[in-house]
Amino acid sequence: MTSYFRGEFPHVSRFRRVRCGALYIALVATSLVFATGASAEQAAILTLADAEQLALHNEPGQTALLSRASALREQAVAARQLPDPKLRVALANFPIESGGFSTEGMTQAQLGLRQSFPRSKTRAAGSRRFQALALEMSESADARRRDVLAAVRKSWLEAYYWTQARKIVAELRPLFSDLVTITESLYSVGRKDQQDLLRAELELSRVDDRLIGIDQHRAMARASLNQWIGSQGERPLGEQLPDWQPPPPIGQLHAALVQHPSINAVQAQIAATRAGVTVAEQSAKPGWALDVAYAYRDGSLPAGTPRSDFVTVAVTVDLPYFRKNRHDRKVAAALKEQHAADATQEALLRRLTSQLEREYVHWRELTRRIELYERVILAKTREQSAAALAAYQSESADFADVMQGSIDELNTQLDYLRLQVDRGQSHAVLAELGGLLQ
Repeated sequence: MTSYFRGEFPHVSRFRRVRCGALYIALVATSLVFATGASAEQAAILTLADAEQLALHNEPGQTALLSRASALREQAVAARQLPDPKLRVALANFPIESGGFSTEGMTQAQLGLRQSFPRSKTRAAGSRRFQALALEMSESADARRRDVLAAVRKSWLEAYYWTQARKIVAELRPLFSDLVTITESLYSVGRKDQQDLLRAELELSRVDDRLIGIDQHRAMARASLNQWIGSQGERPLGEQLPDWQPPPPIGQLHAALVQHPSINAVQAQIAATRAGVTVAEQSAKPGWALDVAYAYRDGSLPAGTPRSDFVTVAVTVDLPYFRKNRHDRKVAAALKEQHAADATQEALLRRLTSQLEREYVHWRELTRRIELYERVILAKTREQSAAALAAYQSESADFADVMQGSIDELNTQLDYLRLQVDRGQSHAVLAELGGLLQ
């Protein structure tokens, strides 16, 4: 094969010779009328690369995840800091029945400061937990980017299929119309019966019905594409399929899958749960606080000397006494969270591995079928249809053979187009799983 994808499809043209010259002149005139606007329309062509850029620009899901990651990084910085100190102002031992501030010797105006110190590793573990959660959000944003890229590629390719399918059917419709004309001519001179004419008219109506169905599917495909790129999805699509290179061997894709951002996100979640276990374990250790206070006293002692001011220094220590139903349960819950995260990672890796292997087989078999179509089926179908028509015109074949040959040629071209689009969509999934750059 000279290229991985081919964007042009062999359409039937031999029957144009039987069309009247007036139709040909009309087509030429129409092309001349719209020649001036062709360049403007070409500038508005929506290629797959354009669709990818539009989908990834300010993608709201990815933006939300990145904002959460930024918020968690801020919390990681805050978690390492000491709690704010507390200021205490008090008036102690003031007599309420008689006297004033200097009457009693123990009357004091106190000014104190308390600084709490959390358990030894709590702040560092808490900061690591928020950092791990921030990394999880960042990796999830990267995974979201890959998902969006794969989704917009599949949507664009689906819209491309129905657009090209309509062109194929519309170009082959004159073939069925010509068959009606030929059959009417032969019927008018008594060389064919009415059944052949009715069959030709019926198949032409079925082609028109197929065009209606294609228009419906094309509108639905455009709506799916608009989900990712908005109103830009209404622009005319490019005529060429992307020239993607074949994916690397399955072993290389397996190695790349381990670094998939979804896997990295779960690994970051595991790191966060481990930090949570450390925080829970630290709850069994005592925290402490330091109090420093200054007390002012007014008045004099009996000897006439001023009363001395007081300075107080105190240390407060937690007593983790009720461990059974508080601290131990916290540690057990944190360990369960860690085990759940480990199981989630294993389940995700298995699912992605299975998806990768299935998609690789799907891509490989589609490639084999496309090669068979290009090597044999397309040419043989065209030859069979032409031979059936020639035999019918010479009255050496039945009309059913002519019609079946024409239908087979139409279906073959649509099947070939479908195979190419399916392979492109399969490649988009492999690129998402294997982190392939296009």
